[in-house]
Amino acid sequence: MRSHYCGQLNTDLVEQTVTLCGWVNKRRDLGGLIFIDMRDRSGLVQVVFDPDLHELFETANKLRQEFCIRLVGTVRARPEHQINATMATGAVEVMATELEIISRSEPLPIDFNQQVSEEQRLRYRYLDLRRPQMSHHLQFRAQVTSTVRRFLDEQGFLDIETPMLTRATPEGARDYLVPSRTHKGKFFALPQSPQLFKQLLMMSGFDRYYQIVKCFRDEDLRADRQPEFTQIDIETSFMSADQVMAVTETMVRQLFAQLLQVELGDFPRMTWHEAMRRYGSDKPDLRNPLELVDVADLLQDVEFKVFSGPANDPNGRVVALKVPSKAEAISRKNIDEYTQYVGVYGAKGLAWMKVNDRAAGRDGIQSPVLKFIPDAALHGILERTDAQDGDIIFFGADNALVVAEAMGALRLKLGQDHGLVSDAWRPLWVVDFPMFEHHEGRWHAIHHPFTAPVNVTPEQLQADPGNALSNAYDMVLNGVEVGGGSVRIHRHEMQQAVFNILGIDEEEATEKFGFLLEALKYGTPPHAGLAFGLDRLVMLMVGAQSIREVIAFPKTTTAACVMTDAPGVANPEALAELNVAVTVKEQD
Repeated sequence: MRSHYCGQLNTDLVEQTVTLCGWVNKRRDLGGLIFIDMRDRSGLVQVVFDPDLHELFETANKLRQEFCIRLVGTVRARPEHQINATMATGAVEVMATELEIISRSEPLPIDFNQQVSEEQRLRYRYLDLRRPQMSHHLQFRAQVTSTVRRFLDEQGFLDIETPMLTRATPEGARDYLVPSRTHKGKFFALPQSPQLFKQLLMMSGFDRYYQIVKCFRDEDLRADRQPEFTQIDIETSFMSADQVMAVTETMVRQLFAQLLQVELGDFPRMTWHEAMRRYGSDKPDLRNPLELVDVADLLQDVEFKVFSGPANDPNGRVVALKVPSKAEAISRKNIDEYTQYVGVYGAKGLAWMKVNDRAAGRDGIQSPVLKFIPDAALHGILERTDAQDGDIIFFGADNALVVAEAMGALRLKLGQDHGLVSDAWRPLWVVDFPMFEHHEGRWHAIHHPFTAPVNVTPEQLQADPGNALSNAYDMVLNGVEVGGGSVRIHRHEMQQAVFNILGIDEEEATEKFGFLLEALKYGTPPHAGLAFGLDRLVMLMVGAQSIREVIAFPKTTTAACVMTDAPGVANPEALAELNVAVTVKEQD
């Protein structure tokens, strides 16, 4: 039906006849002439209708926004003073000779020239996706996936599908369950990731696997989470962690170079402990120059229990966070707002100190807690933070986890509020995560129970799980974890040791992972892998604020689709066939 896309037209096609199909983006009637901006997925082009062509002009006079049309016309160069530099096709226009209205559009239920709520956009997503910005996002996403496929194909990876109907995998979220009609009372689970299957593929000898795959997690949603999301899933055998990191880093560098013309360079590496110490986060945003500085040793003997309590607690932490040259800009009202902000993360307060004149010593410092801090401690804090005149220092003192979360979040907010965050791309690898964390009286895997520890025997691991490091690695970009992976356990004895630490007895392990444990007995190769969040990666690359902006038909924050009104109520016959009953509590 068409010879060209609208966005392809340029001065090389002047005097040529073209056939275009698309939508009326805008119509302008200047009395003697009718102009429209015609749109398809490639972009816009201006079309002109000559009043001397009476029948054509009369048809053009009926055009309204979002009419779907087909037209034939001649490309001509615009006069120099009429060139539209804001349009890719702004140097040309099409003089129409034929026009067909394929289908008319009723007045739109939403006006994209006005502020439109996200719910309205999702309700009429098929209209929202016509917008050039959304069209660009999805076309860019397609370029990302095709570039990834080409790269991995060239590296010898095989694209292999894994099942959607499977057993639950321990990924830390609730599973979406699918009742079985043929096995009454039993359920499939939609995969939170293909973790176990990709490990089995390595045990099967396929060596290098990848898949761009849907995953499902029933968890509370936010800007970078969806109940169904897409992973670039990668697994290898006979490759070390360094080799997996090298090949995937190369892939991401090529993505940015080819699609954004951005050279990321080599990615630095940072241990988990260093990231938590300096930034209070295992996904630090290195564009922000602010850092946490430990000062607990300077405050152990002060009378102020808010400081001395955590300073003397093995599980406590006291940190200082200096904001250069912002003492005057940050008012008492601002400080109160920041105090409320850290309270959301469990902090009980926010001490602060303004350095008005460091050379004046104590007299040059303004702080409500100054009277509790001896001269030696004050001098140590100023030295360690390298405080200068005009700086303000915030303090966090509490349980180490609370301090990391509260002060890490405050660091990000201060950076954003005061324009300290650069516009550079700052990737890094975070490595050497703890193998386990202990809470509620038991050990939990930081990643998943198939992650291998670093340089320990099963006996050593069980004797001291709290100090074990996992052979895991996360790729972080501008404060967002875009990918994570690990070396996997490939020996039955080590897998059993991990299960023992996690309190998974033999019966539970056999019930949940019997097939994997059985497979580990038959010559399992060493293997490792990594999964990228495709949605998050594309979100960052296009500069969007939510992964919903780069997914064609996303769910709302309540995990619903307002366009199709899903989830819906199942009919009683279907439920009966599945042997499933629905009970409704009175409060519901």
